[in-house]
Amino acid sequence: MPAQRDVAVNQLLAALPAAVREPLLNDCTRVDLVLGSVLYDEGERMRHVYFPIDSFISVLKTIDGHSTLEVGMIGSEGMCGYSAVLGQDCAPLRALTQGAGSVWRMQIATFRRRIEDTPVLRRHLHRYVGVLLRQLAQTAACTRFHVVEERLARWLLMTRDRAHADSFDVTQEFLAFMLGVRRVGVTSAAGVLQSRKLIRYRRGSLTILDRARLEAAACTCYRSDLEIYRRGMAGMRKT
Repeated sequence: MPAQRDVAVNQLLAALPAAVREPLLNDCTRVDLVLGSVLYDEGERMRHVYFPIDSFISVLKTIDGHSTLEVGMIGSEGMCGYSAVLGQDCAPLRALTQGAGSVWRMQIATFRRRIEDTPVLRRHLHRYVGVLLRQLAQTAACTRFHVVEERLARWLLMTRDRAHADSFDVTQEFLAFMLGVRRVGVTSAAGVLQSRKLIRYRRGSLTILDRARLEAAACTCYRSDLEIYRRGMAGMRKT
C-alpha cells in the first residue's frame, strides 16, 4: 500500500515536507488498534511511537494507584509517545485506545535516529510537544474550575472531532472514568444535554444532534484547545 495515500489523515505527518515525510513513513508500519488496548502504562519503557490515522488515544493519569483521570486525547492531529521526542524512554502517562482504528507505528530507536538526523523533523515535533503540553495544562485547569456539564460537552466534541462521526458508543461508567467524577454526575450532566436536545443517549449509544449548540454549552477550553493547536503549529507547510 503506498504510504502517501493515507498520510493526509494524520495532520502532523501531512504537514512535513515530502522529502522528510516519505522516508519517515518507510520506517513505519500501519497497524490496527483495538478498543481498550493499552499502548503504555505509566513508567513503562516505550517500544514504539504512534501516529493515529482514524483511531484516537486517551492519555491518563493514575493517582494513589487506583483513581484515574483522562488528561488528554490524541487523534489524527498528533502523535502518541511524545516523550521520545525529548529523549525519554519511559512513558510519563498511561495511553489507552479510546477509538479503534489505524495508526502508523514506528520503533523508538528508529524514530530517534530520524529526529537526530533530520533538523526539520526535530523542530516540527518539538513544536508539537509544546502544543500538547499546553493542552494538557488546559485540561488540568478545566478539571478544577469547570462544571461537569460543560466538561462533558467538551469531551463529546473532542471525541467527535477524532472519531469523525456524530454517533459513537460510550457507557456512563466510561464517561465517569474519563471525567473523574461519580456516575451520578455523568447521568445528571448527560440528562441536561439531552433535555436541551443537544444529544441523544440511550443504552450506551450517543448521538450529537446539534454540534453548534453543544459547542456553545461546552466550556471555553474546547475552543482554547483548537486555538492552541492552530497557533502552535502555524507556519508548518508541506513542500
